Amino acid sequence: MERKVIFLDIDGTLTEPGKNVPPDSALEAVRKAREKGNLIYLCSGRNYAMLQPLLQYGFDGYIASSGGYIVAGDKVIFDSPMSDEDRRRAVEVLQKNGVFCTLESLHGTFSDERFKDFLRSAEDTDGMNSEMLRWRIQFEESLHMVPLTQYRGEPVYKMVLMCSRLSQLDEPQSVLKDRFLFSIPKDRLYGFVNAEVQSSLFDKGRGVRRVCEYLALPLEQSVGFGDSANDLQMMQTVGFSVCMGNGAGEVKELADAVCGLVSEDGLYRAFEQYQLM
Repeated sequence: MERKVIFLDIDGTLTEPGKNVPPDSALEAVRKAREKGNLIYLCSGRNYAMLQPLLQYGFDGYIASSGGYIVAGDKVIFDSPMSDEDRRRAVEVLQKNGVFCTLESLHGTFSDERFKDFLRSAEDTDGMNSEMLRWRIQFEESLHMVPLTQYRGEPVYKMVLMCSRLSQLDEPQSVLKDRFLFSIPKDRLYGFVNAEVQSSLFDKGRGVRRVCEYLALPLEQSVGFGDSANDLQMMQTVGFSVCMGNGAGEVKELADAVCGLVSEDGLYRAFEQYQLM
């Protein structure tokens, strides 16, 4: 049997967004795939602290922080936080343009409380802001985020951005293009821009390459499952790519196949259909 390495995004793919417990069917798919001899790696935008609760379910390694921190077995094979100078430069231009930042270090996630204050104070005629506020608070609580005021200079791997208009990212993209990669979904959740920015030295696609090189497996034997804009590089790199049914349109267009929602046993059925277990 030709062994495969399977890369799984977390939020919206292995779990429902913001949750740390995959459905039983997804866990069963992972278990059966590993029993067959395949390797399963998490491949997430989450930092180590946010994905760590999922490691109890049994994986062969993980790509964290969108490729900035990679572990194979119990060995760290890549570790690339941004420099303090780059972090300060990015935060300065983002805040200048009214963009709210969440900083992600290895063991902590520091959320800008001003975004919630903005939602509370902004005019809201259709319930959009209140729903977004409820979602944001629930997301922060479930992933154990802390206020940005508690940040004490820890190395940062990635930033999550929130702003009301896409134009607010024009200057940051222009100023930071030499050192940073922006991941900006075309879809607008609740009407807001929810983007990510990270070092241009890595992404999920290069994370997949690094793992396959370490394992001495050709890319043709890799499979990737994802749903959002930060999965695009992974989808372009793996030998076979599958987008979840809840995925963004641009990801569905790029993927080799589309499966059902994870909450409706979509991951299990895809593993079964493509003979991964």
